[in-house]
Amino acid sequence: MNQELAKIHEASLQILETTGVRFFHPQILSMLKKKGVKVNGETAFFSPSQVEEWIKKAPAVFSVYARNPQYNILLGGETTEFAAGYGAPIIIDQKGMRRKAKFDDYLNFLKLIQQCPFFNINGGILVQPADIGSRHGYPSMLFATLAYSDKCLMGGAGGAEEVNIVLDMLDIVFGRESLMTAPRILAILNSTSPLQFDKDTLDTLLLFAEYGQPVIITPAVMAGTTGPITIAGTLALSNAEILAGITVAQMIREGTPVMYGMQSTAADMRTGGIADGSPERAICVAYGARLAKEYGIPYRGGGTENDAKSLSVQSGYESMLDILVACQEQTNLIIHSAGTLDSHGAMSYEKFIVDLEILGMVKRLLQGLNTAQGSLGVKLIKSFGHGAGYSLDDQTRRLSKEETYTPFISLKGSLPEGATPEQELLNKINSKKEEMLAQYCQPELSPKVLTRLKAYLASKEIETAILK
Repeated sequence: MNQELAKIHEASLQILETTGVRFFHPQILSMLKKKGVKVNGETAFFSPSQVEEWIKKAPAVFSVYARNPQYNILLGGETTEFAAGYGAPIIIDQKGMRRKAKFDDYLNFLKLIQQCPFFNINGGILVQPADIGSRHGYPSMLFATLAYSDKCLMGGAGGAEEVNIVLDMLDIVFGRESLMTAPRILAILNSTSPLQFDKDTLDTLLLFAEYGQPVIITPAVMAGTTGPITIAGTLALSNAEILAGITVAQMIREGTPVMYGMQSTAADMRTGGIADGSPERAICVAYGARLAKEYGIPYRGGGTENDAKSLSVQSGYESMLDILVACQEQTNLIIHSAGTLDSHGAMSYEKFIVDLEILGMVKRLLQGLNTAQGSLGVKLIKSFGHGAGYSLDDQTRRLSKEETYTPFISLKGSLPEGATPEQELLNKINSKKEEMLAQYCQPELSPKVLTRLKAYLASKEIETAILK
């Protein structure tokens, strides 16, 4: 561990030992006492040796299994997986107009993600539909995800009752024994910064650990409001919350698959809001990745995050900054990697398509150079000498798609007569979206399983008829 990271680590251990973390859950507090952790009221104080002992029990890599095995993923090491937006209640259209998200939007994003080769994970709270009841909203979304996609599953928020329903649904689809031995769903567990974990979050942790399902411990400290104004202080605080969460997860069940999540950034001190599209966010992403790798724990961070209010120049440059840093740091799971606007507050179909272009460009950049024999072209250059004509060469025809990235929406060459750049770009974006939706093919789900799921959800008074 280099000196910078060591200083953050030591500061985090000091925070955990002297300030402690509040856990609003009697069962968790009782368990911590039994494990030898000092507890005073609702606050637990972890010694450095306790933290360092328990986080070593977390697996360095783990798999998540899709209904269709071709989408199975491995999290950890040098692999990177992408997931789309998460949690937004608003849709912003191409003109910047805002409306409440609907369940139809959720279904459309399920289809777009299912069609996109960048994603092996689908579902979660892609948008927060306003036209379904807030009670048990995520189980309705999970039912839709199971019906419309066969990729790995992203989980949703909720307390013990909702998580039990989710696990019952997965029992029906996969069987309890299979579920216990092959992780199927990821849950994002957000600490309440500074230094607190609420009951719903801890209920989810207990149940997911019992089933062996992976959890992502993710603080979102904002420098200047919920954390110190210094980015180093915010990182120390965030790291303390993550280490506490990972420690508790391993105390509940040794070997529980966990991810080190980092959503921290700076606050915009002019408004008090979050600053997602900022250099400070990128710094947090980078240092989170480096700390996670030192601990030997899979890492979640980054995305095409931005603070823009519409598809715009701002949304492009802020998104590229964050996703490029996340990919360069070999982040294992990048959520919010397509579609988000307005500091995670909104989703946009147009931004989703633009972000696919960004992902394609970044992936090509990180492929780097192929310097194998023949790639340097010495013989070819000699054969052409001082003249042009490489475009006619057989190697050009064979390798052009491998060596050069071909954009699908970026404007190249001359514009059609009478077209404006803005309208032509929007036309290409919309054409790509419609093409993807038209090509969508619904994966098969056993009619018997579908019937059992519907009957179970009906017994819980959860809506399923809204599906088309």
